[in-house]
Amino acid sequence: MEAVLIKTLKGFIPGEPKTEEWFNKLKIGAAVHGKFRKYRNLAFHRKYFALLNIAYENWTPGSIDSKYGVPEKNFDRFRADLIILSGYYDTTIRLDGSVRIEPRSVSFAKMDNEEFEKLYNRTIDVLIKHVYNSKMSKEEIEKLVEQYLQFT
Repeated sequence: MEAVLIKTLKGFIPGEPKTEEWFNKLKIGAAVHGKFRKYRNLAFHRKYFALLNIAYENWTPGSIDSKYGVPEKNFDRFRADLIILSGYYDTTIRLDGSVRIEPRSVSFAKMDNEEFEKLYNRTIDVLIKHVYNSKMSKEEIEKLVEQYLQFT
């Protein structure tokens, strides 16, 4: 288990939902062992996910029907597509010879501050083009994210 912890005056607390879920399953007195290092800016990571949450809520996919049925709106797919459209992806070859594009991980261990900041800025550019249809500026989106963070 990889965990993100935040140091407080009372000790360490979970720093993200997966860690919190794992942390809450631990019994009082349980001992854990791990290799720890300082991660990138957690507040900026939260800001990125606030940006994604706001965009997802404002995104209205077109009506599509396929041979597999009517697809549903999905946050994980939305996030993956934004990362790919922002230029952060790896390509792999599948067994049938086709190419698959996979989004790069935005985990603290996989992306440093500089690269994460570039992803954030490129994501805003993608959102302006594909979600907001050029009706919002980068500054307006940033202001919306800051307001969102004040209420969470």
